[in-house]
Amino acid sequence: MNKELKRGIVLGIVFLLMVTLAAPCYAQNPAKKLGRGLANILTGWVELPKNIYDTSVEDNPFAGITIGTAKGVGMTIVRTGAGIYEAVTFPFPLPEEYKPILEPEFVFSEE
Repeated sequence: MNKELKRGIVLGIVFLLMVTLAAPCYAQNPAKKLGRGLANILTGWVELPKNIYDTSVEDNPFAGITIGTAKGVGMTIVRTGAGIYEAVTFPFPLPEEYKPILEPEFVFSEE
């Protein structure tokens, strides 16, 4: 084999290894958990108007004002509490591998 062909093969193998090994690198980590916790602490209150709006669109405005408000108050408490929990426990891999305890991760994420 000539020198250029060997070099091309080695570069190709290195490229393939980089591509295949790079995929798992986007794992959850303590910094992401802390950021998620702080974001949920700061935006937890947005659950209230979001649930009122969503319920109004899905059902009707009266349901939005009544049921949506109740759901929004509950989710505000849950999301803010989850944010506090994640901000306080960010150095520890709880739950396993720093996975989010709420789905969706953020108030504006799609389910």
